Amino acid sequence: MRYLLDEAEKIVCAVVFLAMTILGFVNVVVRYLTSYSFAATQELLLDGFLIITVFGAAIAARRGEHLAVTLLTDLLPAAGRRAAVALSAALSILLLALSAWFTLGLVQNQYQSGVTSSGMQIPEWYVSAALPLGFLMIAVRLVEAGFSEWRTAGDGRPYGPGDGKGGV
Repeated sequence: MRYLLDEAEKIVCAVVFLAMTILGFVNVVVRYLTSYSFAATQELLLDGFLIITVFGAAIAARRGEHLAVTLLTDLLPAAGRRAAVALSAALSILLLALSAWFTLGLVQNQYQSGVTSSGMQIPEWYVSAALPLGFLMIAVRLVEAGFSEWRTAGDGRPYGPGDGKGGV
């Protein structure tokens, strides 16, 4: 069970990517053999890209691989770097919490209004429900990476992208 929690975003991305690959391949074969294509393929692939993007961002947050500009923070003493790390993490978590909150509102609105997808006519909230969960997963992984970065920022060594320790 611990493995599933530790690797949740990787599992989601792998399953969605596999499904997208199979769906795309089947659509090409059907289109080649019959000159027709599945109408919902594009819609499903776009939904898959959306889910992979959000959960892929959680993978990057956990590894500390998000884009970072550390020019100024590298010049700061250890205490200043720690303050920059804390501020950056706090603002990022606030943004992600707000994103989760507003996408949860979107899901509730889609559920209550009965909005359906144009291609398959299934409720839109089915796919949108992954968004607040994804934003919360990014926030959790950012907290995990932030603690590691906090320890690194306090040891007096410069850090930044490419060293595996992230950056502010």
